[in-house]
Amino acid sequence: MKQILYERLIQYIVENQERFYRIAYSYTGHQEDALDVVQTAVCKALESYETIRNEDAVRTWFYRILVNECLIVLNKRKKLVLLEDYTEQEETYIENGYEQEADIVANQQRFVKKLLPYEIFMANIEAGNDEQLIIKALVE
Repeated sequence: MKQILYERLIQYIVENQERFYRIAYSYTGHQEDALDVVQTAVCKALESYETIRNEDAVRTWFYRILVNECLIVLNKRKKLVLLEDYTEQEETYIENGYEQEADIVANQQRFVKKLLPYEIFMANIEAGNDEQLIIKALVE
């Protein structure tokens, strides 16, 4: 008796597989998800065919499995946060006491503008720069 029910279920699945796909696609809206849903529903039906109470209700029993699988996929999709949808502004972390290179150069230029030409000349001499180049830069 169970063997007859199993064969009847297989026949029903084979004959209506396109209909199952269309139903799953109407729920999920994606080809891959619909195919996965149908495959999962078929596997669950074949694994638990012995639980069918009324052999004449194979159709409604399988549709219930199929719809439940569709709903499971839709619920999983709701919980999935796509990276494209997640747009959080990334804040730049600046540590106190740390200056970026552009800030250091700007601060040095402000400091140099406040120095007298003699002090600039002496600072460059101490740094090992050529006297002629320093004088030429100061004159310009």
